Amino acid sequence: MIELYLTEGSDTRVVLDIVDWTWVKLTAPTSDEVDRVAASLPGLDRDDLIAAIDPEEKTRLQYEDTYTLILIDIPRRVVRHGINTYDTIPLGIIMMPHNVITVCSEDTQVLTPFHAGRVRGFSTRMRVSFVLQILLRTSLLYQQALTVVDRSRIQFEEHIESMTDERDLMSLHELESTLVYFATSLRGNGGVLSRLSRSERMKGSQDDRDLLEDAIVENQQAVEMAQIYHDIIDGTRDLMSSVMDSRLNNVMQRLTSITLILSIPTVISGMYGMNVDLDWMPLALTPHGFGIICALTSLVCVVLAIWLARKGWM
Repeated sequence: MIELYLTEGSDTRVVLDIVDWTWVKLTAPTSDEVDRVAASLPGLDRDDLIAAIDPEEKTRLQYEDTYTLILIDIPRRVVRHGINTYDTIPLGIIMMPHNVITVCSEDTQVLTPFHAGRVRGFSTRMRVSFVLQILLRTSLLYQQALTVVDRSRIQFEEHIESMTDERDLMSLHELESTLVYFATSLRGNGGVLSRLSRSERMKGSQDDRDLLEDAIVENQQAVEMAQIYHDIIDGTRDLMSSVMDSRLNNVMQRLTSITLILSIPTVISGMYGMNVDLDWMPLALTPHGFGIICALTSLVCVVLAIWLARKGWM
């Protein structure tokens, strides 16, 4: 899908043709749409235009004669193994002399607020500011996603004592995987931001330099958040392992106690079932001897059960 936006005055509206100062927003573009943009903007390499469509594309900053290509990773919501979580996808930003092109494999919250009019000071005519605002918003979205991940971790810990099935372990694994994806992508984005800070093409006004500095600071803060939350989840994993080990020990104690109690009637009945002279078996020839033996056996089992319960084994 191709969308064209142009700022005139304080309003950003949809236009039909690519002219100077147009923002070209490509979302999962078709081959015809890519050809249209490449034909409308001379000097633009088609391969660079579709680079962000490849989910394996790495973050990078590339300078060409007529444009600058910026590839970063952005967060998105996904469902893995039936669990709501996050991963990252590439976002391509191409800054040309009179246009900005964004390319992504799907519609993203990074770009939607710009054409929706929710970003203060946004204008398609201010190319450098626009690109830096995208980078800053990306870092802020990472922080929001990290906050959601940490909130899920807190909810997980609150119910950790009642968790018993594989889905709980999978949920914890997905949280940890998300933080690994975020940390890797944020480090890549940090490298791009660092190179941009030294780029002559991004030397704009003081406001632009402030925007770039804010983007670098927010990205670094997101990196630190990802590392901290990852360390906390490591502790949560150890806690869950300890809880499960303790639970297993309690079960084994109860099973051992039950086995010990049940062994008493088994031993006594085995003794009376042996082929020996009845004169030598206590209560064998006594009237109601079977009932007496059963009563004594039950009494011994009850006494043993009480003793084990006081020891905390039952």
